[in-house]
Amino acid sequence: MLITTIIPTYRRPTDLARCLTALQNQIRLADEVLVVVRDTDTATWEFLASYSPSMPMRILTVTVPGVVAALNTALEIASGEIVTFTDDDAAPHADWLQRIEAHFLADAALGGLGGRDWRYDGTTLLQEPERDQVGQLQWFGRMVGNHHVGVGKPRSIDILKGVNMSYRQAAIEHLRFDTRLLGTGAQVHNEMAFSLEVKRRGWKLLYDPAVAVDHFEGSRFEEDRVGNFDSTKLAVFNSSYNEALILLEHLPVTRRMVYLIWSLLIGTRQAPGLLQALRFTASFGTTAWQRFWVTQRGKFSALAARRNQQRHDPQLRDAMPS
Repeated sequence: MLITTIIPTYRRPTDLARCLTALQNQIRLADEVLVVVRDTDTATWEFLASYSPSMPMRILTVTVPGVVAALNTALEIASGEIVTFTDDDAAPHADWLQRIEAHFLADAALGGLGGRDWRYDGTTLLQEPERDQVGQLQWFGRMVGNHHVGVGKPRSIDILKGVNMSYRQAAIEHLRFDTRLLGTGAQVHNEMAFSLEVKRRGWKLLYDPAVAVDHFEGSRFEEDRVGNFDSTKLAVFNSSYNEALILLEHLPVTRRMVYLIWSLLIGTRQAPGLLQALRFTASFGTTAWQRFWVTQRGKFSALAARRNQQRHDPQLRDAMPS
């Protein structure tokens, strides 16, 4: 099967160099590598000007901020029967593409495949508790990630992770990443919307920990960068908005209501409801309640946006799952 590998990159030329080296060292080389670069990213353009790949590689330019625009730009021209995605701060293991191809050849119903990303702090591998439950969307709307700590045999999941995911071209025909998602950087949860749409089309999604990449989690330069809460309020709002917008489309009506109630009353550490805000008040003081307020504003802003869409587009309303 022909394989395309897509790498969106932004201002991380050292990381990109490591990623490209890992792709050149694959046992089974990609038939097409698409590197998507922002037009204003001078550092990356300087690196690529002197880079001589030993694999079929194309460099694409994107002028719109955010990973969604970069991914969609590459999808427009991706020619592989399998389309693989990784990040510029990742280094796929040498058998990454070989294992991916084997999975798709073995199962004609397989629409998407994900694997483990081994996280590093600098050059040190992080020692983290391993988990069996990976990539699940629970009935009340809570997402379980754990792609970076998954162990065990290959199994069906609901959501893939962008740093290590691949799709059968036939499963994503005419499908693009959601341009409504907020953010000018990572645009959190973009892969969740994509994964759930592939499942809704009737395809299987699989997670195999042996399909692995090393993930060095490079610096971010937009509003989703890691920092103290005051510097990431917009990132919290965007993440909450994006999550709600996606789940309000993909959950049945009853489960949508349960999700909104659970989000308000309980929530998670990163997106707290009332009980989580109370729980973390002792540790974080008023910051716990600021995060609660920003999280809830994001979710209910998404609800308002969704209702506005439905009022103006009856076909969208009729297409909602029941």
